[in-house]
Amino acid sequence: MTSRVDLFAGVVPFVRTAEHRSFGRAAASLGITTAAVSKAVRRLEEDLGVKLLERSSRVVTLTREGAEFFDRCRPAVLGVQGARDAVEASRREPRGELAVTLPYILAPFVVPGLAPLAHQFPKLRFRLHVTDRIARLAEESYDVAIRMGELPPSTHVARLLRTTRWVTVGAPSYLARRAAPRTPDDLAGHDCLRFLAPSGRPRDWSYAGGERTVTGTLLVDHGAELVSAARAGLGLCQVLDFMVHDALREGTLVEVLAAHAVAGPRIHALSTASRGRSASARAFIQFLVDAFR
Repeated sequence: MTSRVDLFAGVVPFVRTAEHRSFGRAAASLGITTAAVSKAVRRLEEDLGVKLLERSSRVVTLTREGAEFFDRCRPAVLGVQGARDAVEASRREPRGELAVTLPYILAPFVVPGLAPLAHQFPKLRFRLHVTDRIARLAEESYDVAIRMGELPPSTHVARLLRTTRWVTVGAPSYLARRAAPRTPDDLAGHDCLRFLAPSGRPRDWSYAGGERTVTGTLLVDHGAELVSAARAGLGLCQVLDFMVHDALREGTLVEVLAAHAVAGPRIHALSTASRGRSASARAFIQFLVDAFR
């Protein structure tokens, strides 16, 4: 009896031979020798215990059992071939659904850029899960994860997207009222807008001389609102450089204490070895590299 592993043994050569009515043309379509096709079909006949094909020097025809077997097998062969073609196409062209997980702080910098990517690859769809929870790529079926901070040892493929820097900023209107701090010690006389970390504790500010605990009029758990409050002149805030890149360039925020600034967490794109090889994941990760450059 044929094992489950050998269930398709000889079936594809048989179907191709029946379609072309020729061992030679079947061999050409499969990219193998005529002898290999003939041998595979003969083994299939021996395994089934029936004759499937009538052979002559000019043409190959189906027996009654062969015609019935062909009618049942051909849809399965076409289905498997269609599945293979779809998978191979997905490796060549970004298409289908791409599942991505990323933290809240990065969503405003990733989501707006999806429009040109979607226009470039109209068959590609996105499923984004915005969360500060560390998702498991393989177990939760994510194609790409965007992570900040140190990466634990794993078998995932990591691509560095950006290094960051902690910057302390304030609006020109605020700095016109209060002299800009010259050292971190001067922060004691300033309104410091603080970020409420997921742990429930305000985040201390980071400088070359170490962490500083600051106080002020605002405590908020959303980075974008922290920046908005600083731009409105409510006080100073410390955020990652990419969060205020445009504001610094436009002059709506000004950096202070730059000589005391330190590096922030690195940003990586992670994928499993298998999912990372897909055309969709490769295109998305390249988009991230360009976006964070």
